[in-house]
Amino acid sequence: MIGHVTPHIAALAAAAGIGLLLLAAGAILLREDRATRRLAARMLAIRPAVGRHGAARPSESGVGRLIRAVGEAVRRSPLVPAETLRGFETTVAQAGRRNSSLVALFIGAKVLLFLALPLVALLAGSVGGFTRNGTLFAAAAGAVLGLLAPDYGVRHLRARHAAAVERGLPDALDLLVICAEAGLALEAAIERVASEMQGSNPSMAREFAALSAELRVLADRRQALLNFGRRTGLESARRLGATLAQTLHYGTPLAHALRVLAAELRQQRLTRYEERAARLPVLLTMPMILFILPCVFLVVGGPAVLRAMDTMAR
Repeated sequence: MIGHVTPHIAALAAAAGIGLLLLAAGAILLREDRATRRLAARMLAIRPAVGRHGAARPSESGVGRLIRAVGEAVRRSPLVPAETLRGFETTVAQAGRRNSSLVALFIGAKVLLFLALPLVALLAGSVGGFTRNGTLFAAAAGAVLGLLAPDYGVRHLRARHAAAVERGLPDALDLLVICAEAGLALEAAIERVASEMQGSNPSMAREFAALSAELRVLADRRQALLNFGRRTGLESARRLGATLAQTLHYGTPLAHALRVLAAELRQQRLTRYEERAARLPVLLTMPMILFILPCVFLVVGGPAVLRAMDTMAR
């Protein structure tokens, strides 16, 4: 009896261990990002130069090192085409993460989840007594889920980053106007705004820090400004980059152009809020039909129905 139960217990233990590994692999991206931001904020408070040039990477667990090592091995191997690798880098960069180690972490998570989830499905099928077709279907579904789960995680980070950038862009423009009217050049103004918004809006601060670095490195400053809008993927950021590029090209007043653009962005935000408010009556129609009107009919028609049933019973 003991020899018959032991393999099942071992299989369950193996499945549980792999499941814990997968949960850690799925959460390592978010934890890495939070730890990096906390450490960068602390180092920026101690020494502002660290916030501009980057902070030391925090220590990570053995699972994180394993995922990163697998991702680096796959990244350097010829298995991944250069175009696909650039797509991964663009996906991670649009989420506000431009560290190459995070790209390796993303690739490693995809590979390990692709290999581990089918194994968990096979073990669960063998222990649970599933049919062969059901077990194979679960393994295939696990492989697909392993490939898509990191993409959904990065997509969530990208949406949150884009929302934060769009929310903080009018405030950043106001700070740019103040810096421009104080006599700062464009590069110095963008760098100062990045340092000032580090605490209120880290996503906006990271984008402006990247823009400041490109302005220092690239020979064509207009290209760096256009890359800012292309990198974030937001229409408002594209308009800011195009406005600053035209200001540099034609020599128009920087403060006036930024003030007009900030007013337009706030008006667009107010228009979006008004559109959402106008959609509320339409969205509330179905819940009202399903939950409110039956109660009204019950209250209004219930006594009459009960009285008719009492009359018929007599």
